[in-house]
Amino acid sequence: MALTALQKGKSKAALEDSAEHLISDGTSSSASRSADSDSDSDSESESDTDSDTGDEEVTQEFLNALLVRARHNVTAKTLPEGDRSGENLHEEEEIRLDDLKDPEEQPLPPLDPGVLPAPYITLGDARKAAPSAIRHPDIEQVEQASSSNAPARPLPPPELSKSGKPLTKKEKKALKDRTAGRSWYDLPAPAEADLPRLYREVEALRLRNQLDPKRFYRKDEGEGRGIKGLPKYFAIGTIIPSSTPFGTASADNLNRASRKRTLVDELVDDAEAKSYAKKKFKELQTVRGARGRGTLAQKKALRRQKW
Repeated sequence: MALTALQKGKSKAALEDSAEHLISDGTSSSASRSADSDSDSDSESESDTDSDTGDEEVTQEFLNALLVRARHNVTAKTLPEGDRSGENLHEEEEIRLDDLKDPEEQPLPPLDPGVLPAPYITLGDARKAAPSAIRHPDIEQVEQASSSNAPARPLPPPELSKSGKPLTKKEKKALKDRTAGRSWYDLPAPAEADLPRLYREVEALRLRNQLDPKRFYRKDEGEGRGIKGLPKYFAIGTIIPSSTPFGTASADNLNRASRKRTLVDELVDDAEAKSYAKKKFKELQTVRGARGRGTLAQKKALRRQKW
């Protein structure tokens, strides 16, 4: 069915009215939304400014009070003790901030035990090492008491020469070289004039290994070098037998293993030792006698023909 011109015009007018109505509704809603957002932002800004101003006022007053108290405390500490007692300055006050913070957010106090006494046992660096030092309080108290009561040891007097003058460095060194020191029981250094006599005695001692072949003696370092082979510090003496088993072997201090069962065994043992020494002495004498007096007659007798 075909539409007429009047119907077309009415429908067009109705469409325009509906479009205008929609546009007006959209603009009004957007305006209301913008107004609401503006009002919200204004209210938020006002609340923020109010809160900022309130916080600034509170914190400023609190900081000013803290600053004044800190200045008073610093001035009181810098003054001497006499001025502190007589002055009427502000006393130190404890400022606690417990009320300003939540109890859950408060930090833990530091675990500082203060100054501790010295330990009784000081362990070593290694894990299985023994303790390097052990402290005894009773012994320390006794040592402190004795050291505090006992006077200090006086300085030794200076060493003087025969003329009464103090010794020079060269003389002190020569005096020090006379003995081997306390660690070696002040073993003396023999004079050069006594060295030939001492050398003969040392050689006699070195020949002791010819008396008993079953006994071993360690060889000396200077053996065979003459007088130059003698040590710098030495002394010759007689060992006194004692009752201890560390003394010389004698009938008085023999141990149970080396002691003979009967007196006859001891006499036989001594006789064997004497016979061996006598035998060795004869051998040495025959070697010497082969080149001594009477050797020419023996050689001539050997050259003669036997009939």
